[in-house]
Amino acid sequence: MKNQYYPNLADIITINGVTFKNRIFGAPMSNPELDPSCHMRKEDLAFHENRARGGLASVAVGLGIVDPVGRVHTKEVTLYDIGSLPSLKEYANAMHRHNCIAVMELAHGGKYAGARSHDGAGEPLVLGPNDEVNPDGLHVTSMSDEEIERVAGCYADAAVLCQKAGIDMVLVHGGHGWLLGQFMSPTMNHRTDKWGGSLENRMRFPLLVIDKIRKACGNKMLIEYRMSGSEIIEGGYGIDEGIKMAKVLDGKVDIIHVSAGVHEDQDAFVVTHPSMFIEHGCNVYLAAEIKKHVKTPVATVGGLNDPDMMEEIIASGQADIVEIARQSICDPYFPEKAFSGKKDDITKCCRCFTCFYNYLTNRTFCCAFNPVVGNELENKSGFPATEPKKVIVVGGGVGGMEAAITAAKRGHAVTLFEKNSRLGGQLLAEQYIPFKKDMYNFAQVLERRLRETNVDVRLNTKITAQEVAGLGADVVMVAVGAKPVVPPIEGIGSEKVARLDALHHEEPQVGQKVVILGGGLVGSEAAIYLDSLGKDVTIVEMKDDWASDAYFMHKNAMNIYMRGSNIKICLNTVAEAVTDEGLLCRTHEEEILLEADTVLLAAGMKVDQEQVNDFYHTAERVFMIGDCVKPGRVLEAVSLGYNRAIDI
Repeated sequence: MKNQYYPNLADIITINGVTFKNRIFGAPMSNPELDPSCHMRKEDLAFHENRARGGLASVAVGLGIVDPVGRVHTKEVTLYDIGSLPSLKEYANAMHRHNCIAVMELAHGGKYAGARSHDGAGEPLVLGPNDEVNPDGLHVTSMSDEEIERVAGCYADAAVLCQKAGIDMVLVHGGHGWLLGQFMSPTMNHRTDKWGGSLENRMRFPLLVIDKIRKACGNKMLIEYRMSGSEIIEGGYGIDEGIKMAKVLDGKVDIIHVSAGVHEDQDAFVVTHPSMFIEHGCNVYLAAEIKKHVKTPVATVGGLNDPDMMEEIIASGQADIVEIARQSICDPYFPEKAFSGKKDDITKCCRCFTCFYNYLTNRTFCCAFNPVVGNELENKSGFPATEPKKVIVVGGGVGGMEAAITAAKRGHAVTLFEKNSRLGGQLLAEQYIPFKKDMYNFAQVLERRLRETNVDVRLNTKITAQEVAGLGADVVMVAVGAKPVVPPIEGIGSEKVARLDALHHEEPQVGQKVVILGGGLVGSEAAIYLDSLGKDVTIVEMKDDWASDAYFMHKNAMNIYMRGSNIKICLNTVAEAVTDEGLLCRTHEEEILLEADTVLLAAGMKVDQEQVNDFYHTAERVFMIGDCVKPGRVLEAVSLGYNRAIDI
């Protein structure tokens, strides 16, 4: 029998005697935090188990380091330490509880290792293909024959440890500029001995690793090999060389996992991990080309979030397997929903890099759309209501909707009031912006979930604090949002001035020449959108940097777009007046007039404190949610809405 919704994507695939229940695999995701010995904690296991529970055919834990010399940072699973065995065993058991194949990534940082895990006690040993200095200023020692043999043995030993733990497959990382990828690359490997030069020589080290794993583990341990189909860097190899590499691997591994890029290159980073400015499925072509030349099953990866696109990839023969990482954070139950005909309830990853930012800075699992992420352990059993209560939610943005949905699921009687004719709040502005449509989709998903509860939704109802107080609620949750900052400059009330709701239309209600007053994240994204429509766009920002409130990975993606755009950015520039001709500004040196048909106001948001204060004491318990507490991101609104509903 075939699945009626996704007959190809939901179909089983049997590889070397191991059957995967569908074609959606969980791509490697490393742990932002570990215990002091770099073993997985209960919290980490709960995160990975939640991905398995949602229907993925396999789940891979990323960055299992095979050699102390190969550590890139301090939070990588130490597969060279027998002490990792108990947590690896717990991980394998957790996967198997959900009929999910357990996978561990085997990695070595090579020339990029050492600096980030350096403890100050002398310069660390850094190994790579060549004698060189790495980007962190550390000397890299060219690996001798003995070192190459030793490290290959480390991969095999790590695979044996995984096998003892009951892990079903190891994923050997040979892409993204990790050690094996460094040897494979004609760009990075400058050796003239048997380990460099020709393709045969450059592939010798990866094949040695594969051979040692096979001899140590036998055929019962599956080997997935991750490679970059193209390095996507200046001077790097392209798909033609990628095809040749894959043909060398063909028949020697069980899955050829085709990714792209070199991790240390900022331009390539947003292709390896596609940003919202790049089309979905941007790296599929690499797998599709390689699949034409090999018999080994081929996996593709990179920013995929739509089951219809995934079905087409499998049905058309572009790949045998699709792998997802960020999408499985955003909605761990993505496969289950797709295969049961509930694709409209899927929360699609919008590629905002919230997860990356928090991983790298706060060392936590996190998602802008999923408030459970990072809290799987305490959320495992759910939160039934101790006593049903009458709850009123004021405001139907994403924070208010999340609060209402969660409170209703817990058994409370909820009424939601929204002053506008539609739910969604500020995310309604994203409907017509191509790179933000996944954010708009999130608001639509929440609205559909809300309709499936018993929440009494009242649109076009601007309810006052006094009216709320008269309803006798046990709990009032205020999610009224914030209001735009309007700079007190001459002419700001002119018809030439438009607010962000001018972008809420299929055709933006702006002229050809647009000056955006405010160069933060919102203003910068608006500039990119309007530039893509052929508008003449200028950003005016009083600070010395634009998009200073953006996550640095997202800002890098915006910067790459802006290099090829016509957007003009005026920093250290203060707006003084809106005139008939445009926006009059002052810099340190002079007064300038920026001609404009429209001045788009994007100077930020602020709390409407007077309105918020009115709602205090309208019930015994009053919770403030989202932008009415402090203007921020979707992450804060959704997380606060969820957690305050849990507090009831």
